[in-house]
Amino acid sequence: MEPSEASLEEIEFLSLSPNRVAVLGLLAEESHTRTELAGETGASQATLGRILSDFADRSWITRAGSEYRATATGCLVAAGFDDLQTILETERKLRTIVEYLPSEEFEFDIRRLSDATITLPTQTRPNAPLQRLLSLLREGERVRAVSHAFNEQTLTVVRERTGADVQTFEGVFSQDAIDALEADPSLRSPFRTLLENERATVRTRQEGVPIAAMVIDETAYLLLRDDHGVLRAAVDTDDDAVRSWAHERFEAYWADATPLEAGDLSSSTPE
Repeated sequence: MEPSEASLEEIEFLSLSPNRVAVLGLLAEESHTRTELAGETGASQATLGRILSDFADRSWITRAGSEYRATATGCLVAAGFDDLQTILETERKLRTIVEYLPSEEFEFDIRRLSDATITLPTQTRPNAPLQRLLSLLREGERVRAVSHAFNEQTLTVVRERTGADVQTFEGVFSQDAIDALEADPSLRSPFRTLLENERATVRTRQEGVPIAAMVIDETAYLLLRDDHGVLRAAVDTDDDAVRSWAHERFEAYWADATPLEAGDLSSSTPE
């Protein structure tokens, strides 16, 4: 259903005045006097008089003595406008990274990312997204990962943490990621050490892994790259729905992957 001109005018009426939005939101929560509204919003009595009059004309509020409160339709408008603001704030936050988000894999409302921490590379800190991951890994006690890559820095932190008996690690990686580790003499031995640790379990997936995601304790983490493999951003959040999704994606890839043991790695250095 397309919005009518009248409904768009009402959206404009609210959006052009932060005080209108604030007053309606307050009255949707509970009753307030004009003095209380002035204290909460900082609006003058004259401004509040106009706002309350406009709201009364629309039957968005009702008055009982000195107190005002929102009607059922006033509460409906307040809730709807709050949702719209959340959507737009989330869109603005994700605007620069939306093309890199694996949204086709998401099974949660993207608004759940409204409070996420987004880490972008900069000229002075081009590896800022990876550094954000490493800081989380250095504190994490339980790590579950699915990825198409396993870089040296991440391997080093995980190997050290599991080796110190302060972290458990479960990972599902693409076969290409495992082949890259085997092909690098400086990484093959540390990776073998990780696999020999009973606190670490790794599986491989021949079909590949289309996302790079981790659950580190209570935090869900996404590492975002473009089609050329260039690191573009990291997103992490403690949101319950996003964390549940990350666990579900891990378990789905885990069930479809092959266990990898230290003995499965080649022992010779490639020519």
